[in-house]
Amino acid sequence: MAFPVLYRKRIIPDECVLLKDDQILYTDDTVIVTSWRALHPKPDLALGYSCYYLKEGFKISRFCRADHSLLYWYCDIVDYGEGIRDNVLVATDLLVDVVIRPDGAVRVVDLDELADAFDRGLIDSHQLKMSLNNLSNLLDRVYDEGIDRLAFPILSRLQDPADT
Repeated sequence: MAFPVLYRKRIIPDECVLLKDDQILYTDDTVIVTSWRALHPKPDLALGYSCYYLKEGFKISRFCRADHSLLYWYCDIVDYGEGIRDNVLVATDLLVDVVIRPDGAVRVVDLDELADAFDRGLIDSHQLKMSLNNLSNLLDRVYDEGIDRLAFPILSRLQDPADT
């Protein structure tokens, strides 16, 4: 299978971005693992790695400093629609995110954006339920297994010894 072309679609703000600079490290019918440079670099965020869980409705990302050290894990709740079609994958961000710090602290963020998007008619009830169900499934896995198990597809492909 040829590597798919990846897009990130956001609801707030309304945008769809071609992830043209993301490098696909691995793909199969369940995951896509990428490495990337920050689209909007910050003093502490320079690069990262992502694992798109194609059958589970979330994406796990390792956010890194310029020296490749872990800043935190960032988990997006997403909708892949019908998955890869015509060798294109659009990951629609369903607003709710989970941040996992290196010390293991877990924080759910942007639930207010999800409610606001629903109130404004930017998402429908199906997307609202999908977002909450995918969030619940992700949190169950994080609490039951920890982030390392979900991060394994990324951790097993790190290219720099400083990444671990």
